[in-house]
Amino acid sequence: MENMSSSPLTLILSLLLTFLSPLLTNAHKCSQGFITEMNKINVTQNCRRKALTLGVQFGWNFNQKSRRLDIAFGSRLDTETGWLAWGVNPQGLRMVGTRALIGIKQHNGSLEWYKYNITDDTKRGCRLLPSDDIGLNMRNFSFVYWEGIEYYVIHATIFLPHEYNSSRTNVVWQIGEAVAGRTPLMHPRSLNHFDAADTIDLVSEKVISYSAHRQRRLRTTHGILNIVGWGILLPVGVIVARYFKRFPERWVWWFGFHVTCQSAGYILGTIGWIIGIWLGNASKYYCFRTHQILGILIFTFTTVQMFALRLKPRPNDEYRAYWNMYHHSLGYAMLTLMSVNIFVGIKIMEPNHAWKWAYIGVLGVLGVVVICFEIYTWIKFIFVRKSLA
Repeated sequence: MENMSSSPLTLILSLLLTFLSPLLTNAHKCSQGFITEMNKINVTQNCRRKALTLGVQFGWNFNQKSRRLDIAFGSRLDTETGWLAWGVNPQGLRMVGTRALIGIKQHNGSLEWYKYNITDDTKRGCRLLPSDDIGLNMRNFSFVYWEGIEYYVIHATIFLPHEYNSSRTNVVWQIGEAVAGRTPLMHPRSLNHFDAADTIDLVSEKVISYSAHRQRRLRTTHGILNIVGWGILLPVGVIVARYFKRFPERWVWWFGFHVTCQSAGYILGTIGWIIGIWLGNASKYYCFRTHQILGILIFTFTTVQMFALRLKPRPNDEYRAYWNMYHHSLGYAMLTLMSVNIFVGIKIMEPNHAWKWAYIGVLGVLGVVVICFEIYTWIKFIFVRKSLA
């Protein structure tokens, strides 16, 4: 039994190390192409690429004495229309309160750029319109296309008011696709879009918003634990229980392996669920209600399933057949719900398509295994029945 329990744990640790190492890195130096283009407009002091938050690149110069801030902020806009926003917020790392510079790409390919005040009315769905006064003294504001690297770039010179702490400046950015005239419409509702903010020391280039980065790491951990626990170990345990009792002959260890997989999957899934509950409570400005409700249902009914270890009827009990029907039906329903919620979570995190296709690959492998075992089971059943006829 020790070998059977250590094998899933070894697999889990390997997956955690494999997935976490590349995903936990957030900020990187800008690409060489972006730096080359910045040199042409004399914005060369600092530059960062936000690889996990919309793939944008942000370069700036800051003169502490004059409080002059030169920025170049860019990303690709591959859709027919689109918009790119950059701003500062003296109130915190959030959309409301941001003094924003927004560049708009129209249907005909023309580029427009305006200044905006993002208020509570904007969050409530009111139309966002340009404002002449956003409380920033600004020069050389423009929105251009850098053909060499296929980037759309906001460029501006800002004289930062003293109410903005240059060593703790809240920078907010965003990307969207739909526009209506001079109004940028709602961006996609994924974590990458909601996480588009950092507190930056403009002089030393340090990112100070460590709490935001910790949440990103916890989200990755939450996703991996739930995929491995709910999405891999529990289905493997079900496959063992269904097919390995007498395959290819009676296997006395099937129940122990089944319980080990189910217990390890439940423990990992529960830890991931607890992290998810904490993340939901820590998210002040947004909530993914469907993912949250499905997660609560999965945890509740999977906990009920785990009581089977102690509460299942004896083999000769007259209610055992009905209990088996309930236990199996609820188990299969939970596996379906888990797969659906994992895909919902992957869509929310939206790191890239690798997560989605990796899990589709896992489901594909499990599906092929089930089909093969099911075919073998029916062939064996028909052969035995014919031999007894």
